[in-house]
Amino acid sequence: MVTDKTTLITRRAMLSAFAAATVVAAPTFSNAAGFLRGAGDIRKLSMMSRRTGERINTIYWIDGDYIPEAIQEISYFMRDWRRNETKTIDRRTIDIMAASHAILNTDEPFTMLSGYRSAKTNAMLRRQSRSVAKNSLHVKGQAVDLRLGSRSVRQISKAAAKCNAGGVGRYSRSNFVHMDCGPVRAWGR
Repeated sequence: MVTDKTTLITRRAMLSAFAAATVVAAPTFSNAAGFLRGAGDIRKLSMMSRRTGERINTIYWIDGDYIPEAIQEISYFMRDWRRNETKTIDRRTIDIMAASHAILNTDEPFTMLSGYRSAKTNAMLRRQSRSVAKNSLHVKGQAVDLRLGSRSVRQISKAAAKCNAGGVGRYSRSNFVHMDCGPVRAWGR
């Protein structure tokens, strides 16, 4: 049972986003009716890695419970591929990704550009680019950089911002959106 007040607020925000996604993402009666029939409360995530070519399509939460094996699978998928290091990805970040995807109403998997980064990888990337934060939430397993071929950076960032549960960065020139479970904030164009 969750007792941390911050987690409860985040959980409420996520549940609201999932509920909103169901209503917003239900352009036909059959989609809405399927949800209303009580097919079960699930959360799922579908991604492909631009770097490794791997794909993941998993249900990670059912009726109020996270599935530990699915969280492990997601964490491995989002590993630092340069150093082959894994860190458990924060469940709040996973929820933000899944809620954003649901709001966007697409079957296309997210393309992940960057998930967890080791401190060494982050330092190396920081030397190459001014846009890499010194204290990046990627290093804590709390951030991800994503894109969708069928949606614009603006559309993806609006969906993530609608979750009202973390940071959303728009990187239009590089065609990706940063999502994290840190403080609510937005940046970029």
